[in-house]
Amino acid sequence: MDSTSLGSLFYLPFKQQTFTGNQMRSSYVVQLDDEAATLFLGEQLAAILRPGLTVFLYGDLGAGKTTLARGILKGLGHHDKVRSPTYNLVEIYKLSELYLYHFDFYRFNDPLEWEEAGFREYFNQNSICLVEWPEKAGEFLHAADLKIWISYSGTGRIAELKAETEAGEQCLSRWQKQVSE
Repeated sequence: MDSTSLGSLFYLPFKQQTFTGNQMRSSYVVQLDDEAATLFLGEQLAAILRPGLTVFLYGDLGAGKTTLARGILKGLGHHDKVRSPTYNLVEIYKLSELYLYHFDFYRFNDPLEWEEAGFREYFNQNSICLVEWPEKAGEFLHAADLKIWISYSGTGRIAELKAETEAGEQCLSRWQKQVSE
């Protein structure tokens, strides 16, 4: 399989399509050779994210979910330290007129904790929400526009990006266009 080199990021140029409901949805697979490649992918994704989007981040502990979030924030112009929200549950970033909420629900023992925490108002048309460990919030959580799985692959990682909504499909289309230029 041919791949297009983007520094230490390799974009595997095949588009997988699946049906969600009656809609065709796209997914892409990316080989990430190191932390720099994960940060670079995050910076690329920052260029295609829009207010109102919810992105779920999946992966084992240490897989690179927070690293990807750091890359997204850097791509959006945030140059201060990015902390993992594991203990605070959410880190809030005000970037010009945009709010980005970075959630980590790893410590939840019961999905009701999400409801009781009062996070529902953060998921709105004026913000971007990045959510680590979304499965811990159960069905209380707003549906994702994009889902990103990061898994170990040798000394690197594999990221799979999948659209779940039309807004997510538009994002991945913009990303695919960006990486193929």
